[in-house]
Amino acid sequence: MAERERKLATPRGGVFVPRSQVMAVDDVHRALVRIAHEIVERNKGVDDLVLVGLQTGGVPISAKLGAIIEEVEGTHVPVGTLDVAFYRDDIQLRPVLPEAITSIPVNLTGMAVVLVDDVLFTGRTVRAALQALSDFGRARSIQLAVMVDRGHRELPIRPDYVGKNLPTRLTEQVDVSLDGVLLGDVVRK
Repeated sequence: MAERERKLATPRGGVFVPRSQVMAVDDVHRALVRIAHEIVERNKGVDDLVLVGLQTGGVPISAKLGAIIEEVEGTHVPVGTLDVAFYRDDIQLRPVLPEAITSIPVNLTGMAVVLVDDVLFTGRTVRAALQALSDFGRARSIQLAVMVDRGHRELPIRPDYVGKNLPTRLTEQVDVSLDGVLLGDVVRK
């Protein structure tokens, strides 16, 4: 659950109450370093590579991944942001939030794009992102990196890079930040 969602759309009419910390700040950092190395290895370097963070939870994670890759490889990797709110297929079922910034710094034609998000749940956000990315060129490949894969997929989408697999109940919420991963519930006000 990202900052914008916490502020503007209280989930299911309640507030998030953390129950346990699943990953501490050091765990998140180690997972990001591992994912960064896996991205570089799979793509045989960073040539024609771009990271795109999904608004809002994937944006800080993609920025941190970009910084780690630059530190390891000594080469800057473009990092963009993508808001998929108007590409979602469940727009009538969810509150429509004010549009966040979409900024893709390069034409994606011929590029290896790594979509980055905080939590992979049903797969609907990723489906929307795939549709939205087509507006920015025809990528050579699109890969998916997530900090937490919580299961419960409704679409046949699988991440290429995962920080942590975290089986959850449908009613639980996962809150991811660079400071850690919290598991909790939404309670009515």
